[in-house]
This record gives sequence, C-alpha cells and structure tokens, in this order.
Amino acid sequence: MKRTKIKDILNTTDFGQEINIQGWVRTFRNNQFIAINDGSSINNVQVVVDFLNTDDALLKRVTTGAAVSVTGTLVESLGKGQRVELKVKTLEILGDSDPEKYPLQPKKHSLEFLREIAHLRFRTTTFNAVFKIRHALAFAIHKFFNDKGFVYMHTPIITGSDAEGAGEMFRVSTIDFDKVPRNDDGTVNYKEDFFGKSTNLTVSGQLEGELAAMAFGEIYTFGPTFRAENSNTTRHLAEFWMIEPEMAFCNLQDNMDMAEELLKYVVRYALDHCGDELEFLSTRLLEEEKQKPANDRSELDLVTKLNFCLDNDFVRITYTEAIEILKNSKPNQKKQFKYLIDEWGADLQSEHERFLVEKHFKKPVILTDYPADIKSFYMRQNEPDETGRRTVAAMDILFPGIGEIVGGSQREERLDKLEQRMYEMHIPVEEMSWFLDTRRFGSAPHAGFGLGFERLVLFVTGMTNIRDVIAFPRTPNNAEF
Repeated sequence: MKRTKIKDILNTTDFGQEINIQGWVRTFRNNQFIAINDGSSINNVQVVVDFLNTDDALLKRVTTGAAVSVTGTLVESLGKGQRVELKVKTLEILGDSDPEKYPLQPKKHSLEFLREIAHLRFRTTTFNAVFKIRHALAFAIHKFFNDKGFVYMHTPIITGSDAEGAGEMFRVSTIDFDKVPRNDDGTVNYKEDFFGKSTNLTVSGQLEGELAAMAFGEIYTFGPTFRAENSNTTRHLAEFWMIEPEMAFCNLQDNMDMAEELLKYVVRYALDHCGDELEFLSTRLLEEEKQKPANDRSELDLVTKLNFCLDNDFVRITYTEAIEILKNSKPNQKKQFKYLIDEWGADLQSEHERFLVEKHFKKPVILTDYPADIKSFYMRQNEPDETGRRTVAAMDILFPGIGEIVGGSQREERLDKLEQRMYEMHIPVEEMSWFLDTRRFGSAPHAGFGLGFERLVLFVTGMTNIRDVIAFPRTPNNAEF
C-alpha cells in the first residue's frame, strides 16, 4: 500500500478508509497510544494499538525515535487534541531506537543542549517549525524576484577580491603548511598555489552581481557567504546566506522601495503558508517570555510583530536625524547605552538601532546617507553638506528585535569618483580593473542591497539565537557535523 503523508490526513473527514503511514515514534503511552510524526507536519497523528492482541516483543521495540510503518483504519478521534486517529491493523518496525542511548526523549530539552546534537534536533517540533519556515522564506524570495523578471545569478564562492574591504576572510589554499613556498622577501609565493594567486571564501556576491546587472538590468544572488570574525554573539555566524539584488537604472529611493516590498512580501508569505508553525512558535515564545523579568519581555507576540511590519510604512530618516534623536534620548543622557552617542560620525550599534525601532518610532526604520568614513568604497558619494561632512547614498533597514536586517546603497557609477575613493581606502585599483570596466563602458546609475537570510529567519520565527535558524552553524571553535 502506498504511504500517505500525515499532513494529508490530519484534517480529513473521509473516515473508514484503510491507509499506511510511516514515520518516527514521538511518544508511546499506556502501551496503547503511539504518537507518530513523519516530518510533513509539525503535528503528530495518534495510532491506537490493540496491545492485548499484539506481540509483547514487538511492543517493546516501539520506543521514542524508532521508525515504524503502520497500516490501519482512519477513524474520528474521541480524545482531546486531535481530530483523527488510526486503528492499527499491522505494525512494522523499520528501524529500532535504543531508549538508553537516544538523546531525544519526550521531555523539554534546552536549545543549548539541542545545538550539541544539531544532527538530531530536526526531529523536535521546534526545529521542524523553524526549518519549514526557513524553506518557505527561501521559496518566497525566489518567487518574488522571478515574478519581477530578475535573473538569478550564481556568483563565485572562491574569490580573489574582498567586496567589503574588511580583510576578515577565510583563505582558500592547497599549499602544504609544512612546505610553504616563499619569495625572496619571505612572503608566501602564491604563484605556486592552486589558483596562482591569493584566494578567499567570498564575503559577498555584490561585485560580480554588479557586472551582471550592467547586462541583464536586474539580477539577484542567493548563496553562502563567509566572515572570519571572531564573534560569539547571538547575531553572528562565520557562514551564512545572503540575498543580494542589483538593479540598473535605479537610485537610492528605488532601492529602498524594493527592499521594503521584498520584506513585506516574504513576511506575508510566511503568515499565509506557515500558520501552524507560527502558532506553535508564538506559543513557545510566550512561555519563554514568562521566565524573563517584566522589563525584558517583548511588547508584541510573534504574529502581532509580523503583522506590525506589514501594517506600517517603514519610517525613512537620515543618519544625521537619527544621531540627533539618539543624542537627546533618555538612555543616552542617562548613560544607559553601552556605546554612548557623543557626536556625528559614530557607527551605530544594535542597541541604538533597536531603540529607534522599538522605543522611538515603534515602526521599522530605514536610515539613509551615512558618513562616508564608516561605509564601503563602492557607495555613491553625496555632495558634502554645508559643514563639509561627507556622506554616501547608503541605506540600512532596522527591524524590531533584530536591528539591521538589510544594508544597501546606490553604487558609485562615476569612474573618477570611484577610483579616487578606492585609492583613499587602499583598494587595489589595478587588480579590480574588471570591476571598473562597468564604469568605463556604458556606466549607468544602479543600486542594490544585501539581506542576511538567517536574520530574516530569526525575525520571522521569533528565535533568539542565530545558531538556531541554520542547520549546522559555523562559529568560532565550532565546525561540528
């Protein structure tokens, strides 16, 4: 008999049919009631065993984690908590699970413990919900851009350039560490390496994306990126995924409009397609919040928070306006910020971003026109203001609970201005000649942004640690599985 997925029978009213389900045992109660999950839904289906007429040796093998195949009659459930259940005719153990060794038992496990067994945590209801939502968000992103006619580009993971100018990159090499080839001055001779030059894992697909946008008009990338930052916060990973659209003939205003539209689209998609998962995670979050002091609790429940971002136009203010708000804020004046805002030019921290969103405006915020000195070389330079301060046409989108979720800019399309900025920031102009060709031949105004996918998943799921929204997190001293 062909297997039926559990999600397809949970809401059926077609009782009396004989079906087969296959899945993993979550619980076995009273030697009679087996809760089975096959991954197709966060909800289990209950099957009822006639234990008086079932071999004891077989029943002893029905343990948490065991894989089973059950054939039986679908009936309306008389018990609370479920609409349907399966009366067992045949029960087969497909794979045993030793209860003395299986680490996932029917009790509450901490997220810290589950990170240590990340290869098994998918089997919990929490992570079933998280990764179903992650899948839905990824699909929604592709659908959004596809429906708008964008071209999906696969940009290289191994690169010879640093898009951010940050220098915190993972080196890619086949050089034998015990026999490092060196030049006369003692430096490493990369001509003997696999690519004949120094190469790294990419921090962004943006620069290559700009090349494609200058031909296709509108493109996007969606792939892994890497940062070798020794950061152990709840918001940073060494390996994460980025969505990076690049759009020709667009300015900063167009860029902000596109980013806001994308975020609202994918949040709406999750609300429309992941109702069970969001309801479960919202309940879970409320239980978690009860353990916190009243001042630390979120003002909005998860689903309300998501609708909050859909129902409000994002506030758009300049960096300069934001600095004035922050300087005059109570947390700054009472020295409650960890990083006090004293003057224009400060690089905003998460605490400042969240204050603007959660306390001051109580809406998502887009900050624009940042100081040139704290932004990347490729951002379009604005005319200096009346005091001579230099800014760039950059924008960051700030969300509640997260802080920065999107960073982008209008790109500098003027060759002379871009080269000047590269010299100022010690970016190797000659090595980047391929990139500058987009400004030499048919240059045009263009813009783009980067959306950190894990931060988006973090926001939509309500999880509080970024390591819980990626299957196998890569962080300092952690490359398990």
